[in-house]
Amino acid sequence: MITAAATAPPKPDYGLDFPAGVRSMFSRGAWTLAFAIAIYFINHSEYPGPAARLLAVLGAIGIGFLAAGYFMIWSSRTAKFKVRDEILDGLALRGDEKVLDVGCGKGLMLVGAAKRLKTGRVTGIDLTGEAEAARENARIEGVAEKIRVEPGKPEKLVYPDGNFDVVVSALALHQAAEPENSKKLVREMLRVLKPGGQIAIFDLRRTGDYARTLRESGAASVELSPVRFLWCRLARTVTARK
Repeated sequence: MITAAATAPPKPDYGLDFPAGVRSMFSRGAWTLAFAIAIYFINHSEYPGPAARLLAVLGAIGIGFLAAGYFMIWSSRTAKFKVRDEILDGLALRGDEKVLDVGCGKGLMLVGAAKRLKTGRVTGIDLTGEAEAARENARIEGVAEKIRVEPGKPEKLVYPDGNFDVVVSALALHQAAEPENSKKLVREMLRVLKPGGQIAIFDLRRTGDYARTLRESGAASVELSPVRFLWCRLARTVTARK
């Protein structure tokens, strides 16, 4: 007998961002609640008032950790797709562009951009060894013929000057160990962009540095979005034109 689950089409998986942080929040929450309950039962008969107040305080802290863990999961499963779509909406792609996704990961921006293209193509630079996951997500989403994923270095792009109409990056540049490497990569992103082309970088840290680097490197216009709070961290989008 063939079950519905066996015949259901596969779903794309763009990953849980910062899984160690999620595990840490849930672990802290569970241990704090367990400690609070243990302390209460040990002391409530002799010190009922203080025991109840301590349970309330520690319980609130534990629940806060658990809520933070769920918020981080929501940021990965829901919020980042909304941010991606807002960024791509702002780029107003015609459909024939050559797009570069720097640090494509599992293909969040790569696939999102490919869906909006007709004759254009998207090249993804794999900086984390997730190229196969990105290709599989593109296949599931029906845009495999519009994407290409290539290995890359965190501070150098191999493409000639003015090769792309649009360059994007999401949650990737902050992973460079040294701030100077991320600045080099931002300068490289501007170098491979055609005159009049657009850049969009969404990240959790150093966005002010990215904006400053783009201005110093000759970008015609640079804008920073309002701050967002996702994954229990501050995030912004930097957009620019060459």
